[in-house]
Amino acid sequence: MKAYEGLFILDSAGKEEGSKDLVDKIQKEIELAGGRVETVQKMGMRSFARLTQKRSAGFYVNYLFQAPPSAIAALDAKFHLEPEIFRWQFLEVVPVKERKKKKKKAVAKTAKD
Repeated sequence: MKAYEGLFILDSAGKEEGSKDLVDKIQKEIELAGGRVETVQKMGMRSFARLTQKRSAGFYVNYLFQAPPSAIAALDAKFHLEPEIFRWQFLEVVPVKERKKKKKKAVAKTAKD
């Protein structure tokens, strides 16, 4: 299982209760796909820099979770069918120790060439 961060923009349209239900629903979908949610960060309503699809703001929620890599494609397909989720993005979280090892290997390769 790999660590992921999922940022979601929900189309709450002024419904605070609806966004709470949707936050729980997204968490359940991640768990059904074989993931384990560690943290849910509700970031609240934020304005967009410009209007998109007649929307000026969205409710931002950030999920930190562990899941198998195959679950990400399944979740992406599932969220395409959900009209209340405006945007989402998944990022793989790489621990700092691994990032440093990759940089050292890259530097070592260029030094040998």
